[in-house]
Amino acid sequence: MRNLVSELVGTTSGIVNGLRIVVARPRARRALGIGGWILCLSVLAVPIWLEMRTAWLQSHILSAISAKLTFEVQQAPSAQVRYPSAGPYDRRLGYTRLPVFQENLKTRGFDVRAQARPSWLLRSLSDLRLFAVYPAKSQAGLQLLDREGRALFARQYPERVYQNFETIPALIVVSLLFIENRELLDATTPRRNPAVEWDRFVQAFRDVALQPIRPAHSLSGGSTLATQLEKVRHSPGGRTASPMEKLRQMTSASLRAYRDGEETMTARRQIVCDYLNSLPLASQPGFGEVIGLGDGLWAWFGADFTAVNLLLGSPARQAPDQFLVERGIAYRQAVSLLLAIKKPSFYLRQDWTALNRRVDVYLRLFSQAGVIPPTLRDAALNTRLKVREQAPAAAPVDFMENKAGDSIRADLLRLLGMESTYDLDRLDFTVRTTLDDSANGAAARMLNQLSDPSHAIAAGLTGERLLSPEGLDSVIYSFTLFERTPTGNLLRVQVDNLNQPLNVNRGTKLELGSTAKLRTLATYLEIISELHGKYSTLDLMQSKPVLLNPQDHLSHWAIEYLASASDRSLSPMLEAAMNRTYPPNPNERFFTGGGLHQFANFDSKDNGRVMAVREAFQASVNLVFIRLMRDLVSYYMFRQGGVSAAILEDENDPARSRYLSRFADWEGKEFLGRFWRRYAPQTPDDALKSLINRLQPTTRRLAVIYRSVRAEADFSQFERFITAHSGTRNLSRDALEELYRKYGPEQFSLNDRGYLAGVHPLELWMLEYRHANPNATLAAVEAASVRERQEVYQWLFKSGRRHAQDIRIRTLLEMDAFQEIHSAWKRLGYPFPSLVPSYATAIGSSGDNPAALAEMAEIILCDGLRYPVTRIQELRFASDTPFETVMRTRPGLGEQVLSFLIARKLRQELVGVVEHGTARRAFQSVVLPNGRVVEVGGKTGTGDNRLHTYSAGGAQLRSQPLNRTAAFVFFIGDRFFGTVVAYVPGADAGSYHFTSALPVEVFKQLILQIRPLLVRTMQES
Repeated sequence: MRNLVSELVGTTSGIVNGLRIVVARPRARRALGIGGWILCLSVLAVPIWLEMRTAWLQSHILSAISAKLTFEVQQAPSAQVRYPSAGPYDRRLGYTRLPVFQENLKTRGFDVRAQARPSWLLRSLSDLRLFAVYPAKSQAGLQLLDREGRALFARQYPERVYQNFETIPALIVVSLLFIENRELLDATTPRRNPAVEWDRFVQAFRDVALQPIRPAHSLSGGSTLATQLEKVRHSPGGRTASPMEKLRQMTSASLRAYRDGEETMTARRQIVCDYLNSLPLASQPGFGEVIGLGDGLWAWFGADFTAVNLLLGSPARQAPDQFLVERGIAYRQAVSLLLAIKKPSFYLRQDWTALNRRVDVYLRLFSQAGVIPPTLRDAALNTRLKVREQAPAAAPVDFMENKAGDSIRADLLRLLGMESTYDLDRLDFTVRTTLDDSANGAAARMLNQLSDPSHAIAAGLTGERLLSPEGLDSVIYSFTLFERTPTGNLLRVQVDNLNQPLNVNRGTKLELGSTAKLRTLATYLEIISELHGKYSTLDLMQSKPVLLNPQDHLSHWAIEYLASASDRSLSPMLEAAMNRTYPPNPNERFFTGGGLHQFANFDSKDNGRVMAVREAFQASVNLVFIRLMRDLVSYYMFRQGGVSAAILEDENDPARSRYLSRFADWEGKEFLGRFWRRYAPQTPDDALKSLINRLQPTTRRLAVIYRSVRAEADFSQFERFITAHSGTRNLSRDALEELYRKYGPEQFSLNDRGYLAGVHPLELWMLEYRHANPNATLAAVEAASVRERQEVYQWLFKSGRRHAQDIRIRTLLEMDAFQEIHSAWKRLGYPFPSLVPSYATAIGSSGDNPAALAEMAEIILCDGLRYPVTRIQELRFASDTPFETVMRTRPGLGEQVLSFLIARKLRQELVGVVEHGTARRAFQSVVLPNGRVVEVGGKTGTGDNRLHTYSAGGAQLRSQPLNRTAAFVFFIGDRFFGTVVAYVPGADAGSYHFTSALPVEVFKQLILQIRPLLVRTMQES
């Protein structure tokens, strides 16, 4: 070959020199003649023909260029990355969206720590709109790793691929090449450029040139497998939209082929492998986008990829007769997909019979060309395939096993600004989380075993205030564990045994009982600190007496304490506040939440005692905290601008009318919202019928209702309505006309019409408004009803309604106070937008969330600093590509949301709950190998949540169980904190009587499971 090339170069030089003489000398040009020109051109064609056959020149040039198309990943961000802008492959793997992902992550606490640096030539060719040349992946997907790099979750798409050329059955290879690119693997041309097949290229060029002259002339395809692979991966929409796009495909494919040197056989084999793994085979309901032969066989035919490959094997090896039918089916399935690539949606989704006909034609061609033996041809021809219209139902998902991974995926959707896990799972994306897989697995296994009576008994979960051995499988447990570090709080364990997508730790609002006393106690101590700042510097013995609301017991106590204290610093005042006493008497009725309520203690032995706040916190005594919450509300009630205690004492106080108007507006909206939900699914006519069906339809009532909600209706419409619904037909026309005139809307106020109809006046108004505005939203209804809401409450503004006014003003003042309390709770991580304005919030009626409770423990453990919770440490996009980007969590800065002294006091009280109170079971539960007992603190809570129905006289008619909960929020030493929750939803909750002793006992068992994590970390510290 080298001698041939040398001779070719020498011959070419001689020809060029001869042509130069001919062109330069006119006499020589005349002597040459036509024959000479033909001879010269023929001789010149020789090196061109040899180049087309051997690719000697282009192999030298393109391999030299490709060798310089490199990249390396270096620390720090890079401005040199050139991201692809289109292409199905680039979009699916997320390469086109990397700039957006980076911007989203930067605003959410992540920084770019390392990024690819493409070589100058690779950047330059990308700027010329060539596709980036690098070892592209046939398979990629989301990978979630734990703190030490162990797999938590992994997805690979396509799922079924050929790992290399050697794993592809030769029968599939020769069939593919016969259809698409017959000379691709010609071993006699080791330098062949697989992007160009010259005879097909010339034919395609000829067809394009002829088409303007002969429009009916069909175009032949000039694409090789290499250019088709570039097209389906990187061209916009996977299509060739223009000659320039085709040139881009050919150039990129050529450079990619010579990336490993001048000889391309290895690259050509890889093209076959990549092409089979990248076939775009439309999309299927229940499966999604189908990519590659392996996934295509399963999705469209239900065929096992491994079985198909075994059946087809090598064409040189004849299959036994008993497998010939199966071999024919497998071969037909594979060929069907190779042929469907021309129009995948048409053949696979619309007309698979046309696909069968096309396959028959090619089977005969294969046999004639010797690609397959006649026996295989006949076996394949004698079968007919029906494409599956929908993927079979997926196997049941074990949500318990994937709970932690699913939680991280939900975070990633938010962080990246994506909408579906379908797209997320297909990204070329590796995420290192903070989770500890070993501890997660051990905790999950233990929670899953607790429904087994033998395991529950062995774990000590049966007995008084715990569980009975029956019905254990209805109890849902959740466990979270976080680790405190100098740069933030890291999630280490997050598990539950609920085999559903719902994440109990983060996706729920549960009434977790007395854990709310921790938030109440924190607010109480913050108020004491605020009062200390206000009064500690005053000379209370000499200064003018401070005017206080008689109901503001906290301010009165603070002034009395500071007036007599020898040490007026905050720390002893907080200690004194913990020793304030309240009676747990259950006989008092409390006006709160707009009505009278009575509360009970869990243990009736506490009823006759007087208890300090500390003792009540440790023993979780309800009535002490109900009274403490009343003091908090009283403290906040008159802190609004222009409002004082006189508003309830002086009927001429100008603030009264403002509050009454506000109440009318607020309660009017409450009623409108209720009516809206009742009638929203109905048409205006159906809504009217629904109202009538709820009432006893007297003639007067019907007349008032119809004239109110159909004010523009004429008499004939009114007559038909009354006759149809009144159940009587003996009213004279005169009587009906009298009713029509008498009860017209102009005759009575809205309140009076509501009274006559026995219907809330706002309900009448809303039905009238919806009739005139059938497409109105609730916001539009509220905006249009401002005047009516005030009108229907005019009775409240009359001077004789003093008691009713006071009740409603007090209700609003209490709501304002709870907004202040909510602000304090929100600052400490309370996750919901409002609190129930009732003293029962102190014992859990406003609900909470296990993850939010853990955050409260973190604030206390961190001396009042709130750090962000980190679940994700590192995100690595597009590894081993010119787009590789590594982003890591930015070190968190703590925000002081609670004073140091209050946090330390709360920590002390939580330790007291474990040492002396309701969490006593957890005392000395964490012991290191060296014998050191690690301090544990926490707060327990039990929620027995029921819907009670009462008679008009106040007697309870029914109690419907909604759920039962028990929770333990804890910290361990200076490093770990978290929650354990036990939960029974629905009517089954009525059969359970466990208390917070259950999650504390579960906590003890969990400690044994995660002990390696605790020991390793605490010994390191």
